[in-house]
Amino acid sequence: MFKGHPKGLLAAALSNMGERFGYYIMNAVLVLFLCSKFGLSDTSAGLIYSIFYSGIYILSLVGGIIADRTSNYKGTIQRGLIIMALGYALLSIPILATPANKAALLSFTCVALFMIAFGNGLFKGNLQAIVGQMYDNLEADAAKKGPEALAQAKDKRDSGFQIFYVFINIGGLIAPFVAPLLRQWWLGVHGLRYNSQLPKLCHEFINTGNVPANLVSQAADAGMTLDPTNLDAVGTFCTNYLDYFNSGIHYSFIASVAAMLISLIIFLVTKKVFPTPGKKAQVVSVEYTQEEKRAMAKEIKQRMYALFAVLGVVIFFWFSFHQNGQSLSMFARDFVNTSSIAPEIWQAVNPFFVIVLTPVIMWFFAALTKKGKQISTPRKIAYGMGIAAMAYLFLSLFSFKMGYPSANDFLGLPTDAQNAVKAGPWVLIVTYFFLTVAELFISPLGLSFVSKVAPKNMQGLCQGLWLGATAVGNLFLFLGPKMYNVMPLGYCWGVFLLLCLISMGVMFGMVKWLEKVTS
Repeated sequence: MFKGHPKGLLAAALSNMGERFGYYIMNAVLVLFLCSKFGLSDTSAGLIYSIFYSGIYILSLVGGIIADRTSNYKGTIQRGLIIMALGYALLSIPILATPANKAALLSFTCVALFMIAFGNGLFKGNLQAIVGQMYDNLEADAAKKGPEALAQAKDKRDSGFQIFYVFINIGGLIAPFVAPLLRQWWLGVHGLRYNSQLPKLCHEFINTGNVPANLVSQAADAGMTLDPTNLDAVGTFCTNYLDYFNSGIHYSFIASVAAMLISLIIFLVTKKVFPTPGKKAQVVSVEYTQEEKRAMAKEIKQRMYALFAVLGVVIFFWFSFHQNGQSLSMFARDFVNTSSIAPEIWQAVNPFFVIVLTPVIMWFFAALTKKGKQISTPRKIAYGMGIAAMAYLFLSLFSFKMGYPSANDFLGLPTDAQNAVKAGPWVLIVTYFFLTVAELFISPLGLSFVSKVAPKNMQGLCQGLWLGATAVGNLFLFLGPKMYNVMPLGYCWGVFLLLCLISMGVMFGMVKWLEKVTS
């Protein structure tokens, strides 16, 4: 698998595993945690999630600018890992949220989230820039050996980013299991069981003093018999259940701290094998004529136009794909039978498919190349948008068939009526299969595309721009939960289907121009 690739590729991927571990823990639990911890509505929790995930990616622009201007990519990466670890350490403190401290504690949580986002911004794009520089150097060395060697080296870039992507997702495969297992263990220590609907019902009682309709039946499902006329006992149960429920999630953030420190150690031990993007260009002095300078400036403009064109399209992919941490997580919580598997664990399906399907897709692309039918990177991205549309087409048709109303209407039904029409886990597996294939056509190949078009002295910034496009998509993620709660689900998923189809059409319309720019 690593034959012909730079020797630092695996070290870079392993250095990124800790960030992916923390990312997937947050992806799995953040919205559900904010709802259960603070009693926030799905929309409010979704808005915080959107700002946080937008911040992760938009701050990569800041990290890229810092690294480009200082040429200290490795130092910027190290600081990013340390700041992320500190942010997760703050989140791991299990303080019970009460009406008296809720505002202050929510502010404290947001500060910790900002630290994670800022650390990620320093880390993420710059490590990707280093990987891109590895392939710049590989191609430069191959060019000295002749056109055939150069062509072979260029073919390695897409597959190299795919290898990088599959290895960093190993951390993501493990992470979603951590919080649910710790939460269930801590509930079990206190003689209780997991119930996805109880936190909302408990907060409703604490805020109003009235016993919600389904509280007694859901408490019985969690192992506690309640007398609805004994309000003191109900209040004690609600406070304790919220405390035990959320403390297990807090403890999972300790695992994120450990993952960050392991990644930091790996990076420090192996950083000597990593190049520094832009460094070689700075030590070479070359005189150019005015005509050559104009030609170079025109080429750089064309490359940047191509980059921004692709960024504009992938915004809509990330808006749709990252619903896995928002409306799709809520769908798993509310509409899927999670009696044996907690909704957060379904986030492991995506990295599992990344690991399993990446070698298959690499083999498929390699086979086409051998037959002289190589697919360009821009065309792969366009196909990816179409595959993402298939995920939402399936989910929309399934929701129409089941007659699913909006989430608010569904949760207002009696418990027995809800259980009678809940989906099986296979629905999530099929959905994540299509979304992951789409991700593998877009995300690692998008990183490869950016590394191809980025000027040598702007690689950190350009990788930051790619992540900035992801930030813009993430900024609108809260619209998913909003639609999920007020629209029949078939129409909700249909909105994402339409966006993916439009994006695919726009991308195909630009393919020939993009292929010319990147040739």
